[in-house]
Amino acid sequence: MDIELIKSCEAKAQEWLTSPVYDEQTKTEVKALLDAEDKTALVDAFYQSLEFGTGGLRGIMGAGTNRMNRYIVGAATQGFANYINKAFAGKKDIAVVVGHDCRNHGREFAETVAAIFSANGIKVYLFESLRPTPEISFAIRQLKAQAGVNVTASHNPKEYNGYKAYWDDGAQVLAPHDTGIIDEVNKVSVDDVKWEGNPDLIQIIGGEMDWDYLQAVKEAMVDQDVINRQKDLNIVYTPLHGTGRVIIPEALRSWGFQNIHVVPEQMVIDGNFPTVVSPNPENSEAMTLGMKLGTKLNADLVIASDPDADRLAIVCRNPKGEWEILNGNQTAMMFAWYIIANKKKLGQLKGNEFLVKTIVTTEIIKRIADKNGVEMMDCYTGFKWIAALIRENEGVKKYIGGGEESFGFLPFDKVRDKDSPASICLICEIAAWAKDNGKTLYDLLMDIYLEYGYTMNHTVNVVRPGKTGADEIKQMMVDFRGAKAPKTLGGSKVICIKDYQALTATDAAGNVTKLDMPATSNVLQWFTEDGTKVSVRPSGTEPKIKFYIEAPAAMATAAAYPAACEAGMAKVKAVCADLAI
Repeated sequence: MDIELIKSCEAKAQEWLTSPVYDEQTKTEVKALLDAEDKTALVDAFYQSLEFGTGGLRGIMGAGTNRMNRYIVGAATQGFANYINKAFAGKKDIAVVVGHDCRNHGREFAETVAAIFSANGIKVYLFESLRPTPEISFAIRQLKAQAGVNVTASHNPKEYNGYKAYWDDGAQVLAPHDTGIIDEVNKVSVDDVKWEGNPDLIQIIGGEMDWDYLQAVKEAMVDQDVINRQKDLNIVYTPLHGTGRVIIPEALRSWGFQNIHVVPEQMVIDGNFPTVVSPNPENSEAMTLGMKLGTKLNADLVIASDPDADRLAIVCRNPKGEWEILNGNQTAMMFAWYIIANKKKLGQLKGNEFLVKTIVTTEIIKRIADKNGVEMMDCYTGFKWIAALIRENEGVKKYIGGGEESFGFLPFDKVRDKDSPASICLICEIAAWAKDNGKTLYDLLMDIYLEYGYTMNHTVNVVRPGKTGADEIKQMMVDFRGAKAPKTLGGSKVICIKDYQALTATDAAGNVTKLDMPATSNVLQWFTEDGTKVSVRPSGTEPKIKFYIEAPAAMATAAAYPAACEAGMAKVKAVCADLAI
């Protein structure tokens, strides 16, 4: 290990030991890092400052400049408060909403955030205990607050915590506020933080906001009659130890579902997530206990929310009676199909509705929208971009749903982030509709594939840690734009290249058109003659580059689904070989 780097980290650690700002517990932890023979942990904790990015903070908890702790959270909040006071200068009664999820130190960090905002003259609405991310977004809008913070690391492993920053529309911050906040945060040192809160400016909120939020969630309902007929739909739900534990069963009951079972071991609030390897509903392992209970109770479906209850996962039965875990693209397709088909049937479509999906999400959603005469808009990865389109079209067009492949969906517009309580209620309504028509969710999925075509969706993450890894990822994108730009993928000719950094689309003949997007982004997409779509982008938060592959395959009957999956996966592997990943 680099001797100079170790010396630099030791010097930073010594500053923490001698400064009167840090508490004794923190100093004890820092001293243990300094005294350890192996300096790896010390270097990891101090080699850089945890960066406040466009989404806020996220990192491993512990002492150090590169860790999530009350001092890093405090400095970030002081910078955010400075920006809010500048942005709303002259306004009386500036207010923010603060919440947290189930993670270790979540309450401590949330109370620290509230104290610092109040010390800066900002009124704080602090939730009494853990609440879902979408409820924080809702509360910002409901209380007409100017901003908000949710202390959460979403679905990351137990060692992590995070800090999501929101603006006055209830969405995560976008330009120009994102860079403005970052600039203010970067100016702040721990010595600048106003730690002593003003209790008169902190108002605890809870039950009344829960009620308002649950009433709003009901706006996502399409057909109450279907639920009334199938109120005994057999539902198993797990919150994976997180914030959905109270809100989601209550939401389901408020919609009319009466046969709800919960996974008792995972109803326990626990930031250590003792029953799962990772609290990420995208991982099938996290659904094991739910499926076990679902089998015991002969449930119709098993559903889960992640720790901050913005994402959802769904498990349904296939024709053999086995549990089938649906992926994020499949759930988004199902939502889009049901919302359009049943709103149309009930005369709820007026002609000005629109759906949104991210550019890496399945193109089947566009086919569904196009065939039914509903506008579909594409946006960048991340729900803040979906929220931006809702805001831009407010009062002109009616938002009826939007989602992304990473298990997030929003079926109504009172919230401006992913919303698993509303989405879980709606997927249960869809399951009720399917049962009402002698089908399962699996049967409905097959119907959609048969009408709109089957595609295999698969994501490949190429991890390259450290500075050398970051350089390698940067070079990969340069190569894909130049010498290594593919001419064919999986045996099919590339007929269109979309480069979101240049905001251009180039067809097979070399004709170039401009892409209409709100900003540039380091993303490339290739489309082939046979309908394959490949998207590639470096992750903004992790040391990896992501490849999203959508590959079509023939599927003439529902019975041909397994063969179509196999053929689609073979196409994916061929694409991976062509890209050398």
